[in-house]
Amino acid sequence: MPLKAIFLNCTLKKSPEESNTESLMREVEKIFTKEQVQSEMIRLADYNIAYGISANEGIDDEWPDIFEKVKEADILIIGTPIWLGEKSSIATLAIERLFGASSMTNEKGQSLYYNKVGGVVVTGNEDGAKHAAGSILYGLSYIGFTLPPNVDTYWVGEAGPGPSYIEANGWENDYTMKSVSTTGYNLVHFARLLTENPIPAEGNLLE
Repeated sequence: MPLKAIFLNCTLKKSPEESNTESLMREVEKIFTKEQVQSEMIRLADYNIAYGISANEGIDDEWPDIFEKVKEADILIIGTPIWLGEKSSIATLAIERLFGASSMTNEKGQSLYYNKVGGVVVTGNEDGAKHAAGSILYGLSYIGFTLPPNVDTYWVGEAGPGPSYIEANGWENDYTMKSVSTTGYNLVHFARLLTENPIPAEGNLLE
């Protein structure tokens, strides 16, 4: 079966407003398409996602449908803009909701997120990309995702007000595009490895 990837775009903008974060995520998606990975991108701002740390927070909560897609995916990428040097509030909300289901287990009794890989995409026009990426990647690792090397892709412009990724033609930045390639191919490679050789259950069961 082909691998599945889900992109959670944590921009604060609702559709159809243009998203710089989505534009950079699409570059990673191109690699997945080339590698025959099925991808879906979800803009979380378009959904009513409740605050909380469980898999389902009630009748108006639209997170459960998104969470089902996370469970089906082999690869998860969280994309976020930078605000005041930090990941977006929606990215924080997504990590909290993922954490809320971290006690759920697979058929072997391991964390539900075992044998899934995670990565991050960050855009902004000031510093904070590595800080935001580090926070997200730690959160994913803590709840059970496997992190291949070099799976953070980012673009940032000059300090202060200025053009963002799309306006600045960020796809022309050699470093950013190199990190796109590394992120995409490393995620696919490790997802395939874990599909063929899952993490053994001994020593990592949840109680």
